[in-house]
Amino acid sequence: MNAALLAVLADVRVLLARPGNDFAWSSFLDRDAALTELDALTERVRTSGEVPSALRILFAPTGPIQEVAISSGWGDAFLTLADRFDEVCP
Repeated sequence: MNAALLAVLADVRVLLARPGNDFAWSSFLDRDAALTELDALTERVRTSGEVPSALRILFAPTGPIQEVAISSGWGDAFLTLADRFDEVCP
């Protein structure tokens, strides 16, 4: 599970790091805040092997990542990532 989850997190990080993303509707202050939060959660997965509950919130429908995705034009890509997340973190 960890390798698959880490792959999902790496893929979503690439999308969140895109220039021009719109963070206005998300709980993230900006790109740097989103990446900092995701990186910290990724490190927790890497070191503990556990899935922090905060990740489930980030990937939830209308959660912060989806809000960025929709307002930034990669909503379909997010849905694919969310499905992958749900597969590895049932």
